[in-house]
Amino acid sequence: MAIIIGEKGDYFSSQDISLSSIDFLDSSKINERELLSSAYNELGKASHALKKYDEAEKFYNKALSLTDSGNSKTIYLNNLANNYSHKKQYNKAIACYKDLLSMEIIKSDKDNYVRILSNYAKTRWLKDSNFDAAPIFLKVLRFRIAKNDLLGRNASYSHLTHYYFKKKPDSALYYANEMYRIAKINKSPLDQAEALQMLIKLSPSLSSKLYFDRYQDLTDSIYIATSNDKNQFALIRYETEKHKADNLILQKENSERKYQIIIITSVALFILLGGIFWYRKRKRDIETQSEKAITDSKLKTSKKVHDVVANGLYRVMTEIENQQDLDRNHVLDKIEDLYEKSRDISYEKPTEANKPFHETLSEILTSFATENRKVLIAGNDAELWQRVSERTKYELEHIIQELMVNMKKHSQASNVVMRFENNGEQIKIYYTDNGVGMPKNKGFNNGLRNTGNRIEEINGAIIFDTEVEKGFKIQISFPIS
Repeated sequence: MAIIIGEKGDYFSSQDISLSSIDFLDSSKINERELLSSAYNELGKASHALKKYDEAEKFYNKALSLTDSGNSKTIYLNNLANNYSHKKQYNKAIACYKDLLSMEIIKSDKDNYVRILSNYAKTRWLKDSNFDAAPIFLKVLRFRIAKNDLLGRNASYSHLTHYYFKKKPDSALYYANEMYRIAKINKSPLDQAEALQMLIKLSPSLSSKLYFDRYQDLTDSIYIATSNDKNQFALIRYETEKHKADNLILQKENSERKYQIIIITSVALFILLGGIFWYRKRKRDIETQSEKAITDSKLKTSKKVHDVVANGLYRVMTEIENQQDLDRNHVLDKIEDLYEKSRDISYEKPTEANKPFHETLSEILTSFATENRKVLIAGNDAELWQRVSERTKYELEHIIQELMVNMKKHSQASNVVMRFENNGEQIKIYYTDNGVGMPKNKGFNNGLRNTGNRIEEINGAIIFDTEVEKGFKIQISFPIS
């Protein structure tokens, strides 16, 4: 169960189940040591996926100490080497790879040998950018092409794309395109997403926009599918445990009353009929709750995708559109930030910002200014935000970004003013533009609905002024906490 749910991307549940399995096993019993080592390896994989590399290292070493299987040792040692590489402990990783490459069991397995050899070359290059890893990468790629190993080819294309990214961008672009092509044949969404990320960085501006759209559509489908898998597996686990509990209760009752044949027959019949009725009712309730949980999870994921990824991408595209002298590294940094947020969006939580909050807001607002549209900012001083919590700042960043995205899409405004005030225990934000305004009877779209929800989460209020003859006015207020 831990392996299956880990492959679905629910690493926290995988850890929980692996730890539960350890309680049933005894390391002093030889026939149970291999099961224990497998459980610790799965704990290491889950910790590594959650970027807890120190924990992963301890679990992998524990797995190695318990196994006597040659095949298992090679798997665990390779996992440990990859973990060292991610920790940037390259010397330790290289030592592990060398040990693996010297093992007879690896030398006799050509597929495994070239996989470890490729990882070894990549780690050597990460340690020393002058190391010529290309001959090894290309040698491994030729072998995998000859073997028609599509998954292995994708790994090779990924290594070559990163290797040539700065040295030969044209070669990197070629291998990124090959990775994307093979990933579509393999029907591997995660490999497609990685390839698209590199294509966005390496391609000309016009092509980058097309890859933006494909990347956005792909990540939307990945997160919805992952969310559905997690909820479905949670329901299966719940019903399995419930069946086991029901069976234990019946066994206990039968054991206690085995000598009272007449009474137990009547009671058992009553319990059976009542149990069936209760079970059916309970099952309907569980299905209803499960459907609601899945719907809520989809809405939550959709909201995060809209606010974090969609609006973030729209803002980056706005900057690309409005800036004649495009700072490519600046845009790539923002794309990289969006990519990291989108990968872990299911676990997303506000973190402390790397720059002052008033600078973050100014950057968002000024990114929507053009030759034909002025964006004026008043009162956005560093002192204004000193007592505001990180959670509130996180929500405000997405609220203001949503307002500006809606302004660009719908208002046709040439002047936008955003004014901030502090009246003691409350902050007020006044938004005004001279655009076409909003009809009185027009309903809110998903973006404005999300904005309203975010304002409620910080105990704030929003007022739309629809009485103005032209333009659009909004007042937002919230308590300082």
